[in-house]
Amino acid sequence: MRMYDLIDKKKKGQALSKDEITFMVEGYTQGMIPDYQMSALLMAVYFRGMNEEETLALTLAMAESGEQLDLSEIRGIKVDKHSTGGVGDKTTLVLAPMVSALGIPVAKMSGRGLGHTGGTIDKLESIQGFNTSISKNDFIHNVNTIGLAIAGQTANLAPADKKLYALRDVTATVDNLSLIASSIMSKKIASGADGIVLDVKTGTGAFMKDEQQSFELASEMVKIGDGLGRETYAVISDMNQPLGRHIGNALEVKEAIETLRGEGPDDLLELCVSLGSYMLLAAKRVEAVEEGRRLLLDTIKSGQALEQLKKLVEAQGGEAKAIDHTDLLPKASIIERIKSPISGYINNIMTEEIGVAAMLLGGGRETKESVIDPAVGIVLEKRLGDKVEKGETLAVIHANDEEKLLLAKQHYLSAYQIAQDQTKPIQLIKGFVSADGIIRH
Repeated sequence: MRMYDLIDKKKKGQALSKDEITFMVEGYTQGMIPDYQMSALLMAVYFRGMNEEETLALTLAMAESGEQLDLSEIRGIKVDKHSTGGVGDKTTLVLAPMVSALGIPVAKMSGRGLGHTGGTIDKLESIQGFNTSISKNDFIHNVNTIGLAIAGQTANLAPADKKLYALRDVTATVDNLSLIASSIMSKKIASGADGIVLDVKTGTGAFMKDEQQSFELASEMVKIGDGLGRETYAVISDMNQPLGRHIGNALEVKEAIETLRGEGPDDLLELCVSLGSYMLLAAKRVEAVEEGRRLLLDTIKSGQALEQLKKLVEAQGGEAKAIDHTDLLPKASIIERIKSPISGYINNIMTEEIGVAAMLLGGGRETKESVIDPAVGIVLEKRLGDKVEKGETLAVIHANDEEKLLLAKQHYLSAYQIAQDQTKPIQLIKGFVSADGIIRH
């Protein structure tokens, strides 16, 4: 088998076999296939596409290129959740305790943030002492003991995907649905879950800006999951404004705690309940989404979900007192209000710019080597559709550096469009995708 022949075959629009795709992925991962040949094949895929069988084969080959987590020692049906990334997205911090409080094992491998999107691991590490690098034995023990563990992804999880993505990033071949879907799902398959629930973001702060393309990506990933024996669901959610009001690691932990106390923002709770309902469905805990919603909301009212978060923090070495006393979380030295320059209604928010503003403060990474400041961030006072008067506070910036504060403020103000006419409210949940098809809202 020669890589030249595979490139030529795909260039002509023909489908590659499972063996050919395995040969390609293994050869490239092991350094036997050079970048220039893989670049040529990726460009051929970009223009010619991949069918369902090819996409499944690519996903499986990447999942099998490194370590695959064996979670068989964990009792019960394991269900994982993945978000395609957004601004203020702290759903795992709320969702994992809620679901585990109902007896569903949550064995979550999460990532760090890069660019304008935040990472769950960075948020959790803003709690003093919290350890996200626990051993596999401790990971499994914690899930079997308290029903919940959240750890960083191992370096050897789907290494083929990491190598291929780096090449796609510099060859303008990132935005192909089959390549995007197989990249995301290869890591989920390697993570060992029995069921997968996907939160596919759409809008100005999302990777997928176009709603129709978000549905198409969700459908592609659901097909992959089901095709590889994992019950898979997708929720398409809005990212035309940040999720909740807090952006920044410690600030988002605080908002997650408030939500588990029943005092958080409605949109964050609604998204967590929607995602959690499908997690319960995949775990065979309920037969209908509405039943799942009721059970999840009960974990908030009873305090069980908040107790689960305390158990998680304590089990992984964190300062559990911070859950009851959020003033123990890292705090910024500079607090400054951003005032509205004019009166009117907020009719558009460039959410990505707000994420960039938080990153510039030190709350995110411009490069993989960037050091995170857990205390900094932004708290929104005004959201889409809100009326604002000139001089009224739009947001509060939490900073530790005057120069970074100035840069972040400029980015934040450029993200808001204020007009005289009020816009219609945005629907948070755009729809759902399952093996049975698409439901649009």
